[in-house]
Amino acid sequence: MKTILAILNQAGGWHHGLYLKIENPPYMALVIEAMDESGPMGLPALSVAHYGEQNGDLMRDPEMCFELGLAGGTRLDAFYWRNDYVAIEQWSRNIVCDRYVHLIQLHEQHQRFAATWDNNLRLQGFAEAFDPHKHIRG
Repeated sequence: MKTILAILNQAGGWHHGLYLKIENPPYMALVIEAMDESGPMGLPALSVAHYGEQNGDLMRDPEMCFELGLAGGTRLDAFYWRNDYVAIEQWSRNIVCDRYVHLIQLHEQHQRFAATWDNNLRLQGFAEAFDPHKHIRG
């Protein structure tokens, strides 16, 4: 997730209340925001989503949630994937009944999807479209 990390770095890093909305026509807006709750390992969490609209409702296409890890270098580790247009919501890492649950194959699938999506964001110019003076709120 080098593109997302580059944008996050330009925005001054993760902090509570972080909200970035990047308009980059003709693509759907990209929203990056700090989550109020920590991820499944207790690390700061980040939501990254494209939003479309259907019948007046905002639709995630997709949304992924990541934990922000710093050990061994800054990285994003996926734990959630959702796409409202196909009505799919998946947790690959979560806390269930006070126990950490890690669905290894699904997590690997999420990480591969994140890498492909991040490359698409790079090719679509989202890092260049981000202006820290214009897009930062919170």
